[in-house]
Amino acid sequence: MQHQSGCRGIWLLPLSLFLSSLGVARTGRSLLSCPAACLCASNILSCTKRGLANVPQSLPRYTAQLDLSHNNLTHLRAQWTSIRLTHLHSLFLSHNYLHFISTEAFSPVPKLRYLDLSSNHLRTLDEFLFSELQELEVLLLYNNRIMEVDRSAFDDMVHLQKLYLSQNQIARFPVELVKDRSKLPQLTLLDLSSNKLKLLPTSDLQDLPAWMKNGLYLHNNSLTCDCEIYKLFTHWQYRQLSSVMDFQEDLYCIHSKKTLSIFNMSSTLNCSEFKECAFEAYLGETLIISCDTKQQGMTKEWVTPNNERVLNEVGNGTIMMLGDGSLQLRQIRVEDQGLYTCYAVGEVFNETLSVEVKVHNFTQHGPHDTLNTAYTTLVGCILSVVLVLIYLYLTPCRCWCRAGERPASHQGDSLSSSMLSTTPNHDPMAGSGGKDSGFDRRVAFLEPTGPGQGQNGKLKPGNTLPVPEGAKGQRKMSDPESVSSVFSDTPIVV
Repeated sequence: MQHQSGCRGIWLLPLSLFLSSLGVARTGRSLLSCPAACLCASNILSCTKRGLANVPQSLPRYTAQLDLSHNNLTHLRAQWTSIRLTHLHSLFLSHNYLHFISTEAFSPVPKLRYLDLSSNHLRTLDEFLFSELQELEVLLLYNNRIMEVDRSAFDDMVHLQKLYLSQNQIARFPVELVKDRSKLPQLTLLDLSSNKLKLLPTSDLQDLPAWMKNGLYLHNNSLTCDCEIYKLFTHWQYRQLSSVMDFQEDLYCIHSKKTLSIFNMSSTLNCSEFKECAFEAYLGETLIISCDTKQQGMTKEWVTPNNERVLNEVGNGTIMMLGDGSLQLRQIRVEDQGLYTCYAVGEVFNETLSVEVKVHNFTQHGPHDTLNTAYTTLVGCILSVVLVLIYLYLTPCRCWCRAGERPASHQGDSLSSSMLSTTPNHDPMAGSGGKDSGFDRRVAFLEPTGPGQGQNGKLKPGNTLPVPEGAKGQRKMSDPESVSSVFSDTPIVV
């Protein structure tokens, strides 16, 4: 009997503890209790469709998933929960009336990985709004009224993989989300469909890796038609990217107030068809070819134009495969040109890519040096010709323009006579000078001035040249040959 009573005492103790804990749970004073407006299943709290205007207080610390969708919430302030929910990884706030979210609202939930803010009344995404969510992987913001997205709204979200911004009123493409790969390094899906985008940064989008372009959705936007848009999407169609292949009918643009399919506008705008460009290199350069697959984490191997396989990081000769699957060609030669093939194997699908390489048979600076030498020679020749012409045809300075000398009066040899005298000056006052003082060197061209001229302006023998008034005497030309030699078409210096 004593043995049985001892066993009863052992069983009564845990039973009493269970009843006491059950009583505390009914009173709602325990931290493990479920809020009255919610349904709780283990660490999952469902408070949906309760008409809540505020978030229930005294949420359990162990909460891992909280559903507050389909309520009447309008604000999400910094004090929306009184305790830190360090175990919360999923928060559902869709189908409310949220139009204000504090920048400190997500401080109590640092481990959040899934956040649903869709179907609310949000208009702007302020700076550093989601910076506290460094562990977040999926963010749903579709079906709001968002018009402005601050450039720093998604800073420090290094683990974000999927961002849904469709069905809003965004007019500016947030290029900062994709251009700087260090900002959102793991982003694989960006949905900007059904917005008010008109222009796209085509060059930046074309430079994106294929695995990101595969998840960049831009359909149902009133884009402006141009050939750059056409080339962008036809390239994506050529690569069979999901963002284009799944919504080909919803990709359109506006031209002259008419809606055109992007893939059928080439005839209207005379756009050239897309052609995959080859990689070009010069002798001795280092070329890196990427295996641009539509999925990350694929196993890759390369095959050279000579059907040689390059499998490891260290290849033979000057060809080697890098750690990210790219192919590096060092000290490239003409023999290295041809078609390189990348075979990628993934968990979902396999992919084969071919890249053509062209090698120019000279170094990058060779043709430029030849061009510079020829150009320098041509400029030197032209400059020499110009200097010769200046020397021959530029009128020299008169003798009397030199300092310290005065012009002599030679009225008898005036240029108005339009002739050049080859004989000494007959001025009787000039004989008192030096040996050559009677000569006045000058240049003159023949101009017809009188009736005594013959063909081509030559004077007939025996005729008298006209002399200005006041000249002493007249000068007759007695030698026909001297007259003919004087009146030539070229200047003569005597």
